[in-house]
Amino acid sequence: MRTLRTLVVLLAAVIFAAIVYRWVSQERLQFFPPREPVPASPTPEPTPTRPPPIGGKLDTGRLFSGITLHSSVEPSPGADASTERVDPESYVLELKLKPRVPTPNRSIEELAKVTPNLPELLPALATTLPVEPVSPLFNQLYETKIRMLRENLSRLDLLLSRHNFFDCQTILRLEHPQTHRKALLLQADMDVDCDGSDGDRMPVGTGAPTNFKPFTSFKWPKKTPQQNPYLAGTEDRLKKVQDEFNAKTTSPDRKRDLRNAITQLRAEVDTLKKYSFLIGTTDPYIVIPGAFARDRDGAKAGDYAVVIFGNGIYPAIVGDIGPNDKVGEASFRIAKEINPQSTPYSRPVSDLKVTYLIFPGSADPPFGPPDLEKLQTRCQKLVDEIGGATVPLHHWENIIPPPPTPTPSPSPSATSTSSPAPGASVPSASPAATFAFPLSSPSPSR
Repeated sequence: MRTLRTLVVLLAAVIFAAIVYRWVSQERLQFFPPREPVPASPTPEPTPTRPPPIGGKLDTGRLFSGITLHSSVEPSPGADASTERVDPESYVLELKLKPRVPTPNRSIEELAKVTPNLPELLPALATTLPVEPVSPLFNQLYETKIRMLRENLSRLDLLLSRHNFFDCQTILRLEHPQTHRKALLLQADMDVDCDGSDGDRMPVGTGAPTNFKPFTSFKWPKKTPQQNPYLAGTEDRLKKVQDEFNAKTTSPDRKRDLRNAITQLRAEVDTLKKYSFLIGTTDPYIVIPGAFARDRDGAKAGDYAVVIFGNGIYPAIVGDIGPNDKVGEASFRIAKEINPQSTPYSRPVSDLKVTYLIFPGSADPPFGPPDLEKLQTRCQKLVDEIGGATVPLHHWENIIPPPPTPTPSPSPSATSTSSPAPGASVPSASPAATFAFPLSSPSPSR
């Protein structure tokens, strides 16, 4: 009886082992199918390697930058592992970016492909195009883009996106044959600039989106003692950095970085105390690359311009200087007028359908706060000097609320109101609007 039980247990164990073995074999076949026989060849070709999945920063760079990625692994015979482990050339990743540099539009027909209404809006535009209309600034722009790509090639998350690489259709030099008025024509997209602040006109801040700066390149001395709305926040940041710098636990390397930050913040505080700036949410201005401002034939802060989109021509001024490798940016005021759906993070026009017409050398210092009526008059005159437009320029309305009227203090007698008491403060008048050219009569001294 005991022998029979032993045989039964052994038989059950054998059956269980067979079942397990068959199950393991099927699972193995499922995940590791048998290789097909490879025919013999005197020079066998390497088996194509499946591109590895993209992960980490590489995936972020691809999604953000719109870069098409071709990847492969190409092994080659080497020495023993101990030797190859210490040789840096034994395990190499080569990055090669192949951007195509675009060809600029030159003729009125090519310009019309981007902005179909342009020949109708500016009928004399064809006569202002010289034989070689392309500005050297176009080549300089794309040379700068290529240089930036080379410098940041090892950091895909810092590379220009495909959208920003191809952000400029053309840059042309114009000159009217009779008036000799010169202009710079750009075709690009439109990003949004929300920078700038002016405590004299708007003592309350308009918000601080990412990368916001309370300054613009176009600035003028403050007209009133009203504090800039972003001064207090800048002073608070300066104090925190100084406190960290003075702390005994701060390392020398960290102090070196903090010292540079303190220098910059002190300069910002001093600037905010002395100057006023354009306001991106209320003032119509455009942004140009820094290289444009340094070029002899380029534009400068304060030069007048018009922005052409659809059937509209919008007066503007060169109000800010941006990075050298990007083109096509306007204030939030212009962006909202062109596309009401615009936000600080959503551009009004993503395609290269915006035409910027800048008039180099047209700035009229001394600079001052905007006068939108004078802006329109000046831009209209400049447009007329290149042959005129078939539609009236857009009329900008002042959307800055007027300053509150100060409540008069009760006076003890009628005679005391005829003149202010010695030492009494007198409410300052609103700053005179001069925008980019002086008033016909001098402003009263303050």
